[in-house]
Amino acid sequence: MFVDQVKIYLKAGDGGNGMVAFRREKYVPDGGPAGGDGGKGANVIFEVEEGLRTLMDFRYNRHFKAPRGEHGMSKGMHGKKANDMIVKVPPGTVVTDANTGETIADLVHHKQQAIVAKGGRGGRGNIRFATPANPAPEIAENGEPGEEREVVLELKVLADVGLVGFPSVGKSTFLSIVSAAKPKIAAYHFTTITPNLGVVPVEDGRSFVMADLPGLIEGAHEGVGLGHQFLRHIERTRVILHVIDMSGMEGRDPYDDFVKINEELNQYNMRLMERPQIVIANKMDIPGAEENLEAFKEKVGDDVKVFPVSAITRQGIREVLFTTADILEVTPEFPLIHDDGGEQQRVLYKHEKEDAGFYITRDSDGTFVINGPKIEKLFKMTDFSRDEATKRFARQLRTLGVDQALRERGAEHGDTVRILKYEFEFFD
Repeated sequence: MFVDQVKIYLKAGDGGNGMVAFRREKYVPDGGPAGGDGGKGANVIFEVEEGLRTLMDFRYNRHFKAPRGEHGMSKGMHGKKANDMIVKVPPGTVVTDANTGETIADLVHHKQQAIVAKGGRGGRGNIRFATPANPAPEIAENGEPGEEREVVLELKVLADVGLVGFPSVGKSTFLSIVSAAKPKIAAYHFTTITPNLGVVPVEDGRSFVMADLPGLIEGAHEGVGLGHQFLRHIERTRVILHVIDMSGMEGRDPYDDFVKINEELNQYNMRLMERPQIVIANKMDIPGAEENLEAFKEKVGDDVKVFPVSAITRQGIREVLFTTADILEVTPEFPLIHDDGGEQQRVLYKHEKEDAGFYITRDSDGTFVINGPKIEKLFKMTDFSRDEATKRFARQLRTLGVDQALRERGAEHGDTVRILKYEFEFFD
């Protein structure tokens, strides 16, 4: 089964907890703190694997949770860093954040990697908190939580040449003749419902990858028929072979077909029309095709390259392949995404989460609720089983302005304050 879009959940590894420990050895006076740091949590890394062709592996496995770092140990020993989780994806995978729609990575080349979710740093042990004023601190941090996010993986077929055209114009037959691909061929519309790829050899030793893509119909740019399911796969192609049934045996006008397909490409993405396009006038072995070809050439003019072809008799195939190979040699890759300045951007898009600070809401029962990524992170990294750590957390809140914000919201001495699932009493 061909799967080309899927939504998955990722959780990078939490950092290991720091340790509170003291050096207690015979003949070593004033040993002092000796608690080590926790190890870093594992990143979730996507890596391109050349042999993969679909996102089928993600159909049944949509949750990925990376291991956490090792906890700190006594004698100043740090915990071990967790090994990164490598997730294999096929070439041509675009990764976007499911919530923001921001592109995180565009993975094209074999072994290319992108960190999609970052592991948390290890918590510091009490050896890090020693100061002249407090030489024996009983404070250690819990590990930083790893990033968690939902991402959408979208596969855009990596082909140099894309075959476009209405259903049943002979695209699959053409691909089966010029390459070793074996697409399903039948005399009804939408036989092809998934892209077929084939490597096309040219007589002079050159070769290129050709994709037979599902047939377009009017309204495809709005999702009609196979719609976007088809159009996303043509975005990476450098040359478009526009196959037209010149015999008109389906009752359609060849020039009409040409205009409608180009309009769909134009409506979907303006840049698709920048690609070189070759028109393949197919089914020339059928009576009436010659007359239709003459009328077609008059309407499109001399600017459009038109090659009369018969996929059955193989007439004109050789000329098409040589011309396509020549055009590919001088046609650069087209970037999928542009910034406002028009400069090309490719391959890796780093996603940095903005610091949202904190915000306070109030429940119907009068409880003040504090939310925000920074506050929640500090909370999760605090070991509340130790008084010194709890006091430090209270100081951090005061420094961030949480106490003042609560007063401004009307909090009074003794009111209940909640962070995540835990409740505290407000002291003023």
